[in-house]
Amino acid sequence: MDWQNLIRILFTVVCFAFFVGVCFWAYSRHNKADMDEAAQLPFLGDDDEPESHPGDKQS
Repeated sequence: MDWQNLIRILFTVVCFAFFVGVCFWAYSRHNKADMDEAAQLPFLGDDDEPESHPGDKQS
């Protein structure tokens, strides 16, 4: 096996591990409230504002 194929294999494995990590993060119960709020953003009108979180900057 040459070095070029080894690098390609390692890159594929790292990308797959990153993809699985993002999937676990996105579907974790810890992030459910934030994901539910983000899912409702397209349905908000121009006058509606999303709920603010503690630590958000107020302008």
